[in-house]
Amino acid sequence: MNKAKVYFVGAGPGAVDLITIRGRSLIEKADMIIYAGSLVNPELLDYARLDAEIFDSAKMNLDEVIAKYREAKERGLMVVRLHTGDPSVYGAVKEQMDALDEMGVEYESCPGVSACFGASSALDLEYTLPGISQSLIITRMAGRTDVPESESIESFAAHHASMAIYLSAGNIKELSERLMAGGYSPNTPAALVYKATWPEEKKVISTLFELPCIAEQNGITKTALILVGDAIGAKDYEKSKLYDKTFSTEFRDAK
Repeated sequence: MNKAKVYFVGAGPGAVDLITIRGRSLIEKADMIIYAGSLVNPELLDYARLDAEIFDSAKMNLDEVIAKYREAKERGLMVVRLHTGDPSVYGAVKEQMDALDEMGVEYESCPGVSACFGASSALDLEYTLPGISQSLIITRMAGRTDVPESESIESFAAHHASMAIYLSAGNIKELSERLMAGGYSPNTPAALVYKATWPEEKKVISTLFELPCIAEQNGITKTALILVGDAIGAKDYEKSKLYDKTFSTEFRDAK
């Protein structure tokens, strides 16, 4: 009998062709697929074998998912655990990996395109413009999952860096107020990207102060990423030294 193995695969932000080649190959080979049905594009399941066993984790709790891993171990199955975006960002994978360690089941991760990069592509945005911001903060507001006090929205806002805020579209008014309280000006550019890279994608750019009104006007309360920072729509920025003709690199001399 084959030895069981679980692959945690990033499905990407939505568009079916944004999964990696490796991720698609693993889906094609899997005996069992457990996918996040509330977020993962179901068209990805078209790559699965006709005889693959498929389960929607949106309808399962952790114990039920672990039970499927245990069954896979007993039967020597290859499992793909298909997470939205990249599994390492709000994927709740560590608790699954710990359970697999206890069972003695091997696992491996396959990265995916996270929503913040799907959103930046939708806006043709560079988060790290020289002279504007050289950092991207990925965070969320506290909800059913707490956020450490040292990682508060206000403390991150004080850096004035580019921010991508997940899982917070349901309370944009509070988010906007806290970002301004932390140091962003009301006129700081902000964007709301709903279902980035999906056919129904919607994107709006405004100011931080206007963002709650824009969200309400567009009926966006979930499945959206909030982006904040002066890099959004910036026109006045420093050009990169990487391609500066007066800057020498390992591969070319300055002119």
